[in-house]
Amino acid sequence: MKINLPDKLYYSIGEVAKAFDVNASLIRYWEQEFPIIKPKKNKKGNRYFTPEDIKNLQIIYHLVKEKGYTLDGAKIALTTNSKISETVTLIDRLEFVKAELLKLKESLADKDSE
Repeated sequence: MKINLPDKLYYSIGEVAKAFDVNASLIRYWEQEFPIIKPKKNKKGNRYFTPEDIKNLQIIYHLVKEKGYTLDGAKIALTTNSKISETVTLIDRLEFVKAELLKLKESLADKDSE
């Protein structure tokens, strides 16, 4: 899953929820369930997620939404599989390459039809 977020030090929960195409309540729920997500909070209680939190959320999203793990299964996978973040990074790269190849294929098809 490609996350479209600008390079910043902190992201609001709204930005994060929009980037993952989920409700903010799901992000808050995952924050309670997974101790690796630790957003900073200001005096009002607003959450601000770091790029590290975003990486962890990507891993959780991959396990739960894309692979179909239960929350307990995702917790176990996070604690037992040390290479899970490398796997998610590799999948992101492969999806990017696939998208670029599809663009190239479409542009070649357009030239053939001319």
